[in-house]
Amino acid sequence: MDSTRVTEHPTSHERPQPGAGPADPCGALLRTQDMLRMPPQQPRQSPLPSAALPAQAGMADVPGEPGGTPAAGGTELQGAGAGAGTDAGGASATSGPEHAQPAVTESDPHPHRPRPAPESIPVQPGPGSEQERISSGSGAPGDPGGPGTSGEGERRQGQGVAPGSPMPMRRDGDRLRFVGAATRRIARGIDLDEIVMGLCRATVPTFSDAILVFLREPLPVGDERPTGPVVLRLRRTDRIPEERETEGGFLPALPPEPGGELSAVTAELCEVRPGGALAEVLRGVRPVFADAPAARAALPELLGDEADLTVPPGRRAILAPLRGRRRVIGAALFLRRPERPAFESDDLLVAAQLATHSALGIDKAVLYGREAYIADELQRTMLPETLPRPTGVRLASRYLPAAETARVGGDWYDAIPLPGSRVALVVGDVMGHSMTSAAIMGQLRTTAQTLAGLDLPPQEVLHHLDEQAQRLGTDRMATCLYAVYDPVSHRITIANAGHPPPVLLHLGGRAEVLRVPPGAPIGVGGVDFEAVELDAPAGATLLLYTDGLVESRLRDVWTGIEQLREKLAATAQLTGPDHPPPLEALCDEVLDMLGPGDRDDDIALLAARFDGIAPSDVAYWFLEPEEMAPGRARRLARHALSRWGLEELSDSVELLISEVVTNAVRYASRPVTLRLLRTDVLRCEVTDDVPQLPRLRQARATDEGGRGLYLVNKLARRWGATRLSAGKVVWFELNRG
Repeated sequence: MDSTRVTEHPTSHERPQPGAGPADPCGALLRTQDMLRMPPQQPRQSPLPSAALPAQAGMADVPGEPGGTPAAGGTELQGAGAGAGTDAGGASATSGPEHAQPAVTESDPHPHRPRPAPESIPVQPGPGSEQERISSGSGAPGDPGGPGTSGEGERRQGQGVAPGSPMPMRRDGDRLRFVGAATRRIARGIDLDEIVMGLCRATVPTFSDAILVFLREPLPVGDERPTGPVVLRLRRTDRIPEERETEGGFLPALPPEPGGELSAVTAELCEVRPGGALAEVLRGVRPVFADAPAARAALPELLGDEADLTVPPGRRAILAPLRGRRRVIGAALFLRRPERPAFESDDLLVAAQLATHSALGIDKAVLYGREAYIADELQRTMLPETLPRPTGVRLASRYLPAAETARVGGDWYDAIPLPGSRVALVVGDVMGHSMTSAAIMGQLRTTAQTLAGLDLPPQEVLHHLDEQAQRLGTDRMATCLYAVYDPVSHRITIANAGHPPPVLLHLGGRAEVLRVPPGAPIGVGGVDFEAVELDAPAGATLLLYTDGLVESRLRDVWTGIEQLREKLAATAQLTGPDHPPPLEALCDEVLDMLGPGDRDDDIALLAARFDGIAPSDVAYWFLEPEEMAPGRARRLARHALSRWGLEELSDSVELLISEVVTNAVRYASRPVTLRLLRTDVLRCEVTDDVPQLPRLRQARATDEGGRGLYLVNKLARRWGATRLSAGKVVWFELNRG
């Protein structure tokens, strides 16, 4: 049996807290029928001392409402239970020595004001207890053990009732109050496991000694029609422990079950045979006793060959189908041990209510789980799965949703490699935290990637994003920051559209907020964006973020930015002035500045560590578009490789450069640029003013050309072609030894 899917949880019983009121649904206050039958004119008996109240044994793990007062509302059945406890039950709230009201005095301004009926669940007595004798007419006054003798006080103290044994709910009000408390416990759950656990803990041990919950595998979602046979899987079991220490608990040690544990089920999976007994019971929807003919035939199919050992004899088991909105989704089996009182006919109504509330909750939990899965998938596809590894810069990112129940939002980040070993760093925030905001974010992110591929300046990218936002709708507003880092020139160009300014952490530990023109948000329209070019020294770290990191109900945005700057400076001091802090650890430290009340918005964080490319690792030339250009390119590349100690790559580099440069000078009208970069790989870039991109094709045997890119594709580690605003760049990379 798969232990990860099937769990058996003995019900825990905690010691009652001081001052627990009668509204606690876990309470178990013993009421005697002789007081309920007392004539109205009979004088009220004096209340017993507190020591005469029975110990609260066998209480269900169903917490009551805060404050110890009966909850208003709840469910319809709960409201009916409150009325039944005062009307149908006679003087249940005011009769009985345990609940006798104080004598009417002159100081009491409202002597006839009705008292609220306690919302409690009585303890179930064992065989031969006082309540059963009184109900049956036995135990007359004067008889040993009857009312009016000393034995009555002992039984009222719990000595005549088997401790820990549930007492039958003799009154409709008790059942209704129990259903109200149990359904509240079930309704608290959000996911599937919480709802199933709520059903188990609400019924054991107040209603039953054990419970088995079976659910369909897989569970249908919404209106979908599952195909294939109906399979039930044992989802959870709960029971009263077989052995329990009396010290520190309410339940004494219980005798071991002679036929084995109540949860001894041999099969975890059960396939419901069409037309079988189990299928008929499930189709009937209504709970049935285990001794019914249909249930007797269905239980072996559900539990396996050990059904006779698992199910106690008589009416001590109820099989309740769990029906959701459209179909039966499982079944619940309520069990009582042979020494316990049997279920009554009214208990079938209680089981039906519990099964209905649980099934509807499971249906909603499955739908909620599907929506959460869709939201997670949407957010995952909107954000980059992995960050690229461009030359001269290291990247790290974080994304935190505003809440676990709403995992989608409008915040995004991106890192886009650009021609010339540059990289575009983007972070943005769409207004709102809905699926619509996430969809708009995805469209803007796709537009930004397309514009970045055209190698447009940052201010032009924001201008086109502004136009796209206006096409999406008049109320589509977003902020965005777009930066382009060049590792060769060690410069960064930034344009801002209403976004918080970035923070630059220098190698020495100094953190500064970059002075970037704020600009207007995307979607306003008719606004020009301005770009600034700043130094990006090697070893520095640029931090781009959304306003959820620095702004909340507890602080304004500029206070948060100052706290972020101080946090970065303090973190950098831990590693010393010559070593920048690790990038991943730095992101974690930044998120640690968030307090408990600071998660009002989504958070997107993008950190870039500028390593740059040293000038000694760059070779750059201009070639005139003439026939001698390919030969000159080969000689220049050979000298550069010799200077770098990469002579073993000369043959391959010269061959590939000759092919690429030849294709460039054939159609170019302006000088062609050739650049070699030595990093972890050797990268060659050839730029011309022709916008048409070369295409790889298979040359025929009679063709004189068309084999240049075929050689590049075979010999290079990677290669590509990117269109620029005025031309294109063709590049390839080779491994260094």
